[in-house]
Amino acid sequence: MDHRWSFWSLFDRHPGKRPPTGGQPLIELDRVSFAYQNGRTILNNISGTVRRGEFIAVIGPNGSGKSTLARHFNALLRPLAGRVTVDGMDTSDPSLCWEIRRRVGMVFQNPDNQLVAALVEEDVAFGPENLGLPSAEIRRRVNEALALAGLSGYGKRAPHTLSGGQKQRLAIAGALAMRPSCLVLDEPTAMLDPVGRREVLSILHRLNREEGLTVILITHNMEEAVLAHRIWVLVDGRLEMQGAPEQVFAARERLRDCKLALPAAAELAWRLRAAGFPLPSGVLSVGDLAACLADLLAAR
Repeated sequence: MDHRWSFWSLFDRHPGKRPPTGGQPLIELDRVSFAYQNGRTILNNISGTVRRGEFIAVIGPNGSGKSTLARHFNALLRPLAGRVTVDGMDTSDPSLCWEIRRRVGMVFQNPDNQLVAALVEEDVAFGPENLGLPSAEIRRRVNEALALAGLSGYGKRAPHTLSGGQKQRLAIAGALAMRPSCLVLDEPTAMLDPVGRREVLSILHRLNREEGLTVILITHNMEEAVLAHRIWVLVDGRLEMQGAPEQVFAARERLRDCKLALPAAAELAWRLRAAGFPLPSGVLSVGDLAACLADLLAAR
């Protein structure tokens, strides 16, 4: 399978064609609140459900609690009030933490902080080895994870020789070797150049689409959020809005009040409509906008 398809093809999707939303709940948050030792409230009474097979983007201004929320999905943090469950398992139960973290993998912004071995294949094997799996099963998982992350043939390479995008894909492979049901990624493209960003996003969307992996992407990039099935908008520790990208980005003024902007293509479409161009609502991506403008030109 060729995974080198264009990053821009991500933006040429048809917003209405999404996986059904009736999947079984995987992660449930019930009135979750959290504060650090300084007493400042970071999360405030958040309730929401992540369903199997969904791709959810969590956006919000700096300091809104996005990273803190991400760490609640796999019990790295536990709520001070309320409840988080993963497959029905309460994250506040210390005896369940290992199983919860096996089911919900975590990838952070800086991949260098997650790479622990001298060789790529050894790094991917680290998690399965800690499970005490037989050697043959570990090898099977390593090969499978590297293939899924587009890194087949890189097993004998040293991680420090990889590009930024390849390192982040290696971090993803390490999480995939644990066979998670869900992958949570905390701004995984923030430190990457456009090529690395394309590589990581392409892998994530392929894993979600073809492997059914549930993905929760914490991002400050509105163009990345456009590609999600649903968006959660976090403001001052509150879940201010949630819905499909078309719903969330239709609320331009409300987003501005939250100190958030529209994706560039959606903002341009809004300005063109304001100037009298008959563009339809729901234009969010470069592909959408180009198609609409081409239709307008053809009609003249």
